[in-house]
Amino acid sequence: MDTGTEPMGTGGHHGSGDPVGPALLWLQDTVTTVTLQARQRVLQGALLLCALGLLLWTAIFLYGSFYYSYMPLATYSTPVHYYYRTDCDSSASLLCSFPTANVSLLRNGKNQVMTYGQPYRISLELEMPESPANQELGMFMVKMFCYSGQGQTVTSSARSTMLRYRSGLLQTLGTLFLIPFFLAGTADQKQLVEVELFSEYREDSYAPSIGAIIEIQSQRVQIYSANLYIHAHFTGIRYFLYNFPTLSAVMGVASNLSFLSVLLLFSYLRLIWGRFINPQKVRDRINLHQRLAGTYESEDTEHLQDYQDDSTGIENSSSDALLEAHQITSTHLNQKEESILKADGGEMDIRHGRFQSEIDEEEIIAEEEGENMGMSLDPELEGSSETAKQPDSIPSRLTGTSTCVIS
Repeated sequence: MDTGTEPMGTGGHHGSGDPVGPALLWLQDTVTTVTLQARQRVLQGALLLCALGLLLWTAIFLYGSFYYSYMPLATYSTPVHYYYRTDCDSSASLLCSFPTANVSLLRNGKNQVMTYGQPYRISLELEMPESPANQELGMFMVKMFCYSGQGQTVTSSARSTMLRYRSGLLQTLGTLFLIPFFLAGTADQKQLVEVELFSEYREDSYAPSIGAIIEIQSQRVQIYSANLYIHAHFTGIRYFLYNFPTLSAVMGVASNLSFLSVLLLFSYLRLIWGRFINPQKVRDRINLHQRLAGTYESEDTEHLQDYQDDSTGIENSSSDALLEAHQITSTHLNQKEESILKADGGEMDIRHGRFQSEIDEEEIIAEEEGENMGMSLDPELEGSSETAKQPDSIPSRLTGTSTCVIS
């Protein structure tokens, strides 16, 4: 009883556990597969983000390099320090010479400030006090000389200027209104006088300017400070890049990013296709086709040459055979004529009849030989067979001649 029940219990236990094992294995395989796929997707996403980030930084760098190399300096300013002579005996209101300043037109002493072919506006800004001396000064001249590295004067310009007129009442009202600021030291009684020296200055590529001399042609002028300003007049793409920097930057970076993306996509496709298509096998196939084509062409040329040789041989043999037949016929005719001429008058009629019959027989034989030779030749050699039949007319002519002689 015990031995009988044990197998049943064991079998019932195994039967109840069978559906659980495969389910656990399937669940484990599913979890493993999903985990691997998730890791793969995360890795692909990380690689894609890295590639996009690299492409974006590359596009920004390319646009920045283009902007830095293509766009010239828009505005340049430098202080102007005037000097004059003091070794003369003059009153306190007069200077010994005109105030003069030497200004460098190089950035950091190396690079050119102005680009070749770009128009610039050059102006001088003078900070002048509203003193009685400047008000009594009236108009005065400002002159500018640009020189090259060899010391030669490239160009020059001269402009006149003066202080703006303000009446005594306006000056009094302005002083009363701004007196707190004047007392605090945050405001001054001065005017900014701007003098435009060049409206459209273009740099000469053969003699670029490296400096300028600015001279104020007045010994009574009084100046707080002076500054030289150089402004570029942009047109075309440079105007768009300078006046719309954000839009131009977005468009430039987007165009560079799209170009780099297409280039990277083509490189990736070429890498994938290279795994399935071996360039060496393609070259071998092309070479094989070329060799086969060359072999077929050589065989066709040989067949054509053989055909031409055979046709030439047939023409030569047919012409030789016809020539021999003609020679034989003419020889027989000559022999018959000689024999007829030597015969007596009584025998001439009999021999003439025999001779005539023999000639007819020879004509028939010659015609049959010509027909047989024409049938053995190609259709292309019909012309040669026709020429070969021409000797048939010779016996008839000779027959006529011989008949005349006999008669």
